[in-house]
Amino acid sequence: MKNNIFFKNCFVFNFVELFKKIGLIGFVYFVSKYSLAFSAPIEIEEPFIQKILKQSETTPDISEIFSIPIPKITAKSWIVFDVNSEQIIASFNPNIKSEPASLTKIMTAYIVFNELKGKRLTLDQKISISDFAWRTTGSRMFIEPRNSVTVHELTQGMIVQSGNDASVALAEAIEGSESAFVSLMNQEATRLGMHDTCFTNSTGLPDPQNLTTAYDLGKLSISLIKKHSQFFHYYKQKQFTYNNISQFNRNRLLWIDPTIDGMKTGHTNSAGYCLISTAVRGDRRILVVVLGSDSELSRSQESLKLLNWSFQNFSSIPVVNKHQKIANARIWQGKLKEISVGSKNSLWLVIPRGRENDINTIIEYIDPMFAPLKIGQTIGILKFILDDKILQSVPLITLQNVDRNGMYGRLLDSLNRIINKYTSLEFY
Repeated sequence: MKNNIFFKNCFVFNFVELFKKIGLIGFVYFVSKYSLAFSAPIEIEEPFIQKILKQSETTPDISEIFSIPIPKITAKSWIVFDVNSEQIIASFNPNIKSEPASLTKIMTAYIVFNELKGKRLTLDQKISISDFAWRTTGSRMFIEPRNSVTVHELTQGMIVQSGNDASVALAEAIEGSESAFVSLMNQEATRLGMHDTCFTNSTGLPDPQNLTTAYDLGKLSISLIKKHSQFFHYYKQKQFTYNNISQFNRNRLLWIDPTIDGMKTGHTNSAGYCLISTAVRGDRRILVVVLGSDSELSRSQESLKLLNWSFQNFSSIPVVNKHQKIANARIWQGKLKEISVGSKNSLWLVIPRGRENDINTIIEYIDPMFAPLKIGQTIGILKFILDDKILQSVPLITLQNVDRNGMYGRLLDSLNRIINKYTSLEFY
């Protein structure tokens, strides 16, 4: 404290002597030359923001970071997600484009759920079945033309029975035709960041242009789970009867493991056997996408193998709450000296089991940072580190507005910056 007082007294003395020697005009010129007190507000540069966002998206698979042995899996491509954190635990060829077969219906269901949530569609609403929907080939719900079927029944037919006819009927109910609905599917895929996906139908019937990846399907499935949890119960339904025809859910894992509650199977000769499976154990949810397996049995066995391996070797812990203050950052030329920063969303972290207490954090943000700033601006990044390896990087946002100070306040802050550049002290 004594050092601070001494420094301030000395600075006041020097400030007065400087003013006496050069006068008001000279003093203003001096400060304006070496400060930003008289400049226009400085905006955060877009490249800096993009750099932060890119860092937050490029975290490698957790199993790669710690060299944890992965079970041998027989499939063309696969990926394992921790749903809470949305981190990738492990993967193989996750960005290889493949035909998804009936996994396509996850996007069809996603849009149906969007319509239900937006109250543009209701579960008890009756849909008149067209000849086009009735004639759809492949797996079927066995709806009949010109009959009226409820959205609730069609949704079960699409998800539980994997009915192509039900998928087309729902697509027509929403957009008038399947082709128009496909455009909506691709718009939604773009919005979700499914950059390697192109849908050409609502069913997954064979088409060399109907392509996606394990990674994109994982992102879509996680979004459905989080956004439409009230409708997710359809995926654990084991059986559905319509038109006196009873059909069982093709996901064998629903009968093998009670923690598994979804999600969707798919098969065509060109796509192979595919399965998206998910399980909840405790407060954790794991999601596995397996594409291009050799058989129905293989896709189930390999999926269960990855689910069990993930739960056994990794933990998922909450580390940040949505809009929780993480730190205060120094801000210059504002009406406040500090601004609260935090995360836009809640954050979970996947780590090797037993290492929960070994996590360190590093915060990097714009320095110097100038007012004005608005709530929600990206100004830095929070990194979670274990054994000198980055587990996850999260953008930091401002949690409050800070207006630009008046001329006198900016002048004083500019002097503080000059002092602070060479010392840890500031002039008040």
